[in-house]
Amino acid sequence: MSLSRYRLFASAAALFLTPTLAFAAPQVVVSIKPVHSLVAALMQGVGEPSLIVEGTASAHTYSLRPSHARALENADLVFWVGPGLEAFLEKPLDALAGKATVVELEDAPGLVRLPFREGGAFETHEDEGEDAHAGGEDHAAQDDHDAPEDHATEDHTGDEHGHAHEHEGFDMHFWLDPMNAKAMAAEIESALVTADPANAARYKANGLALAQEIDTLDKEIFSALAPVKDKPSVVFHDAYQYFENRYKVRIAGSITVSPETMPGAERVAEIHAKVKELQAVCVFAEPQFEPKLISVVTEGTDAKAGRLDPEGGALDAGPALYPELMRNLAKSLIDCLSK
Repeated sequence: MSLSRYRLFASAAALFLTPTLAFAAPQVVVSIKPVHSLVAALMQGVGEPSLIVEGTASAHTYSLRPSHARALENADLVFWVGPGLEAFLEKPLDALAGKATVVELEDAPGLVRLPFREGGAFETHEDEGEDAHAGGEDHAAQDDHDAPEDHATEDHTGDEHGHAHEHEGFDMHFWLDPMNAKAMAAEIESALVTADPANAARYKANGLALAQEIDTLDKEIFSALAPVKDKPSVVFHDAYQYFENRYKVRIAGSITVSPETMPGAERVAEIHAKVKELQAVCVFAEPQFEPKLISVVTEGTDAKAGRLDPEGGALDAGPALYPELMRNLAKSLIDCLSK
């Protein structure tokens, strides 16, 4: 090839490649699987976000790896729920993610936030959050980011086990209410559009499709849970308040408030008594924690053992994880409570 023809070819190649480079996806890092699933759904056709808490690991007890530190250093955007759930990320974000826009999703407009519940035995909040969580209603107000009434009324600084409840005592498992997932997705979409306006149309189209999928999922779960929602059960740790409040299922107590701290004998005895008193149908463990306490709590009762996975630890990361996680929670409850 002559030199002149080579230069012409190189110039044409450069012109061809320039638009591709202009539309390159931002480097996005996400803390946990449920949030990663929402981000991945919004980024379909543009790029793939990186995930920090992989496999069945728990955000409550996670330690950052060197590969994740490098990802944070190179990130353009970081999405996390907040320090009340992912305390292990607070210092690394300050130290490593200096060039990134960090989006704390607990501050998403329209998010319904519920206060921590103290103590191991509790009953469903029958009147709490009726307007914000009524099944099958039009949620246009939340879709438009009109924030509902804030449910947090107290600032719990800790519990009897020494677990520090951060951020004014809010329960941080927001995604277990699909309407909260929609609010988080809207905030994620806004951040992606701001960071990457060249792909704004794709993010917005994906956001509309995701919102519609979540609405369909929500109605499906309401219908599926209706036959068993009044049967009492006990969970390993109090991670399901948003799911419970949304679908009015009857979770009567938790073995521990904090998964970092195993409960003492007094608390185990309290829950055991509650299981017997309520004739609880099921006691649920989690894949991240394999407590022998379940057998202790159910000993001498008719309660069966089940398993719930609130963070999708046993699922493959990606766009399909969030709806699969929610369907699996409903299915696990139905399978155990229907027997």
